[in-house]
Amino acid sequence: MFKVAILGKPNVGKSSFFNRLLREKDAIISDKAGTTRDIKKRVVSLDDELEDIVLLDTGGLEERDELFNKVKEKAFDAAKEADLIIYMVDAKTIPDEEEKKYIRSLQKLNKPIILVVNKVDNDKMMEKVYDFYELGVEEIYPISVSHNRGVGKLIERIKEFVPKKQKIIEANTIEEDIPLEDLFSEEENEDLENLKEIKVAIVGRVNVGKSSLLNALVGSERAIVSDVDGTTIDPIDESIYFNGYHITFVDTAGIRRRGKIKDIEKYALMRTEKVLKEADVAILVLDAENGIVELDEKIGGLIQKHKNACIIVANKWDEAKMDYKKFEKEVKHRFKYLDYAPFMVVSAKTKRNIDKLKEKIVYVYGNYTKRIPTSKLNEWIKEATMRHNLPTDVRGKEIKIYYATQFGIKPPTIALIMNKPKLHFSYERYLINFLRQKEDFTGTPIVLIPREKGERSEKD
Repeated sequence: MFKVAILGKPNVGKSSFFNRLLREKDAIISDKAGTTRDIKKRVVSLDDELEDIVLLDTGGLEERDELFNKVKEKAFDAAKEADLIIYMVDAKTIPDEEEKKYIRSLQKLNKPIILVVNKVDNDKMMEKVYDFYELGVEEIYPISVSHNRGVGKLIERIKEFVPKKQKIIEANTIEEDIPLEDLFSEEENEDLENLKEIKVAIVGRVNVGKSSLLNALVGSERAIVSDVDGTTIDPIDESIYFNGYHITFVDTAGIRRRGKIKDIEKYALMRTEKVLKEADVAILVLDAENGIVELDEKIGGLIQKHKNACIIVANKWDEAKMDYKKFEKEVKHRFKYLDYAPFMVVSAKTKRNIDKLKEKIVYVYGNYTKRIPTSKLNEWIKEATMRHNLPTDVRGKEIKIYYATQFGIKPPTIALIMNKPKLHFSYERYLINFLRQKEDFTGTPIVLIPREKGERSEKD
């Protein structure tokens, strides 16, 4: 796909322009330099007649410390990958030697560059634009993202670089009669294709090695790794193909205790919740070197809340001094509410068990999307109720389950058609555990929904 990279120094408005093209608030915006650190990739449609493009938002170019140097390196990697470079400057500044050096480095890539002078909020500011001609970029566009001034003209220019969609020629000379059963089989195949895409959220507290784990899983230095707490702010996503599946990993910002959350990190916490809401599988990353803390359990509670499939992973196992059996026992004790989640140890640094983790992701996703035939399901429910009778209601009347049917996946969701749609939590837990004994549901929650006869939900 055609790729457009947005580069520039910190606080020139790159993320604001990124959000404007996306037509949504995706990238976190702050007056603090270095808010964007890793590369954000999003697919955008600028015009119905044009191919979709990949938009790359980069961190600010600045030579300050090790972290900023890594940010700069990632930004230039994005420029090398791009087909068009948007270099953005602030109209309230003047070009310095550092900026000239960045432009010269980009020009050596022999790719089209558009120089965008942002924060030209009024006609008086237009005079400032002339200062930037000394950078040696032929195309200069003055805009104000905040006032939406000149943005439309810039987008129209970007469109001129984007390839047009290939026209689909309809078959109007020969009409074929397609059997109805073939059409149904095509729909089923499309459903199967949709199930071949897995969204994986990597979550955990600050500095447990989530970004290192993402890099190990995708086999490249996709995310910036630093000893600085809170290096990742915006969620970062990257995709791989593995065993026939298209897996998208999303590295989220590290979560701190509420009292220690710093300025822009509150937005990062909100984005983590959003990522979990859209994810299929959540990898809860623990620090094997420093052990489990209360905050890990609270983060696990977010996974339970969003009903994700889950794998609990202890990273930094190469540096751990604890016995495996002892650590596993503590995990099972501390995360009882995620008792369905398999536990494994990895080392992002040495790549230990990384391939096994990929295999486990595919495995638990298979259970997360599993469907049980109605006849088999009712056979199991009948056996379960015969072994342990349903409790009576408060008036002593008998509660019955007439039949059960699975009406949803991600996670497996089962309706229990009853005379009274109430199920005590202890009996619900008993039924779920019974189903787990009958069928492998490792890694996924199971949802039971009591209903009266004739009652339907929006999912039906």
